[in-house]
Amino acid sequence: MSDYILSCCSTADILKEHFEARDIKYICFHYKLNGVDYADDLGQSIPFEEFYKRMDLGEDTQTSQINVTEYLEYFEKFFCEGKDIIHLTLSSGISGSYNSAVNAAKIAKERHPERKIYVIDSLAASSGYGLLMDKLADLRDGGMSIDELRDWAEENKLKLHHWFFSSDLKFFIKGGRVSKTSGTIGTILGICPLLNVDKDGRLIARAKVRSKKKVIREIVKRMEENAEGGLDYSGKCYICQSACVDDAKEVAKLVEELFPKLDGKVLINYIGTTIGSHTGPGTVALFFWGKKRED
Repeated sequence: MSDYILSCCSTADILKEHFEARDIKYICFHYKLNGVDYADDLGQSIPFEEFYKRMDLGEDTQTSQINVTEYLEYFEKFFCEGKDIIHLTLSSGISGSYNSAVNAAKIAKERHPERKIYVIDSLAASSGYGLLMDKLADLRDGGMSIDELRDWAEENKLKLHHWFFSSDLKFFIKGGRVSKTSGTIGTILGICPLLNVDKDGRLIARAKVRSKKKVIREIVKRMEENAEGGLDYSGKCYICQSACVDDAKEVAKLVEELFPKLDGKVLINYIGTTIGSHTGPGTVALFFWGKKRED
């Protein structure tokens, strides 16, 4: 058993049972649905199916990150148990949670100078962030010290790839990421934007693919081009989806056929309520290890 806590935020978008089985601690983001406050607690307060159905029916969503006070209380709890902490945050390219966690860690360290705490910007999101945490849990269980694990995370986090597409532009238009005119035309033409996460942890549009069938093939092609070892890729692969599980299963089927040496079956999760508040229903994301992100 390690003498430190491996921790992240709920936006790593893996199941509560998965976190518990891997002994990964987490702190919850927050969101509002139709003006009511909830914790982004991995579907415990509101099941994911209900959340996306209510979004689709027009209920408004709003998200908020974890503040310094919340992080401080969370970190101090482990310090008081005599544990050191390594905590990875949601990408700074899409959230200010990294800065809040860093500031809280400084205060906690001042109060407990005998303890270690490392806060790392994951430059990752959703189940890609979860895939990173799962790998770190493997290394921790293999005997890595907290310092070795910190160094490994910093050296390898950009080898984690995120590719995703949406077949429903309604919430991209609503959130201002796509103009109303472009979104309307895109919807008529059946355009599915293909995006990924760049080296700075930002969401970047990479292609506009006409039809869901074609974008499903294209996202798997991007894995073929970028996966570690190409078609001999032998790592884990995660997918997450927002109320479009059949699309996710189709991507998983193609991945498993194309990459016979995968470490187990493709794991399909839900996109959580924080990130899902911005994507809305209809998004599928694919995560795997590959060449270092350079752009």
